[in-house]
Amino acid sequence: MMDLKIKIECLPEPKLLFGRGETGVEPRRIMAKVGAADAVTPKEIRIALVGPSEEVQLARGWLPRLNSLAIARERSARRYRDWPGAPKALGVTFVIEDRFVRPLDDEKFRLALSKSSPSEKFDELLDLFDSKIQAFFGDVRPDCIIVCLPDEAADMRISNPRLSTGERLALERLQREEENDQLSLFQPTSEEQKAAEDLRTQAEDLLFRTFYRALKARIMTHQNPVPIQVVRRDTFVRPDNEGQSYATRAWNLALSLYYKSGHEPWRPASLPSNTCFIGISFHHLKRREGEVVYASVAQAFSNEIEPFALKGSTLPHDQRGEDRQPYLKEAQAAELMKGVLDKYESLAGILPSRVVVHKTSGYAAEEEAGFRRAAEQRVPVCDLIWLRSTAFGLIRKGTQEPWRGTLCTIGDESYLFTSGYVPWWDEYPGPHIPAPLQIGSCGPTNIRERAQEILALTKMNWNSSEGIGRHPITISFARKVGMLMTELSDNQTPNPSYRFYM
Repeated sequence: MMDLKIKIECLPEPKLLFGRGETGVEPRRIMAKVGAADAVTPKEIRIALVGPSEEVQLARGWLPRLNSLAIARERSARRYRDWPGAPKALGVTFVIEDRFVRPLDDEKFRLALSKSSPSEKFDELLDLFDSKIQAFFGDVRPDCIIVCLPDEAADMRISNPRLSTGERLALERLQREEENDQLSLFQPTSEEQKAAEDLRTQAEDLLFRTFYRALKARIMTHQNPVPIQVVRRDTFVRPDNEGQSYATRAWNLALSLYYKSGHEPWRPASLPSNTCFIGISFHHLKRREGEVVYASVAQAFSNEIEPFALKGSTLPHDQRGEDRQPYLKEAQAAELMKGVLDKYESLAGILPSRVVVHKTSGYAAEEEAGFRRAAEQRVPVCDLIWLRSTAFGLIRKGTQEPWRGTLCTIGDESYLFTSGYVPWWDEYPGPHIPAPLQIGSCGPTNIRERAQEILALTKMNWNSSEGIGRHPITISFARKVGMLMTELSDNQTPNPSYRFYM
């Protein structure tokens, strides 16, 4: 019987950089004292409003709260902090000018909702919102647009009418395979199932169209668009003592608006400089010729540049490996790596000194050869890392869950807990026992250092003020790109900027 070497350690929580050069791990606490990483000029962020007139009025009445103090009502005072107001936390004031308030025509809105055909209702509502939003894309423009979606639109989902019967049957078969793959890992809780879905391409994304996704995709295809922030009525009408308090809602919404307006609330303080982290993902795509394929996408993140996405080759649905996951052939992998390096060089002015690729399945031999060939011609170091959901569990002695940042190595296998007990909150913010990500490398590397980088990249989610996430931005960005990709045709290029996917 072979003895397995087991090592368990807790990696230090990566620090973030905020205003005045201050660093820390917890955005809400640090920003309340020193503000955001960016010094914004001018000090006003102009917000536009689009939606049914009643929703717009609700939003206009609630949004001034972003500029003033709000007290957190949640029980956990360490986790939920008072909102100090945008001038103190971000150094800006959110402004809503009359010229940037565009209610929908109520009669046209009611008429669109009354359509008996789901597809007709969907398309008419999409056109109605789109016509109002794109009117802001001229020379005089807001910094960000809040789209007030009533529940009828926010929850709208229809079968994709572009699919033939044969394509729908093929995708439904793939969907069953994907669900069986998840169940083969473990008998998942709803949280674990969602985590597994976030790491994989989903046939369901192409089988159905959601209004929220279709609207975001439509907006980004226009020339010179403004990022949008979709907000539901519940944000403005739910009482302060139900669910998230006004303070927590203000933290999250203000940070998202701030980032989408072109600014950074925080930056990583511990990631190596001039390193390009790349996430590789695959998404179902409907081609104009009538064929359903996989589209390959690369997502890139670095301290030096804004996160961006880049579309690569399309693959036939039967180009899948032994694990039934799509993969790139050598020339396709090389071309995608070349595209990322070209884009990075154009944005940063120099090539990165190192690239790290993240993928949610193993690397086929052809993929490895292509990525390495293209990278090594121009970059000194290339690490190929994979990460995936796992049935592995770890229980601490006593009642406390494993700490976030716990790295458990058993023989050649490594497991990183990106969720878990959070010591600065003195709580575990999850309903179930935390499940780690299994991480590994295609080729020799320092797994501890790669795990530390992954942990730092889980903090780059500006949609939330908590400053932690389950997946690194290289992978969470991939899911957002993939969902919107299903709305694009194969000849459309997705907007590269991360601000349009949040």
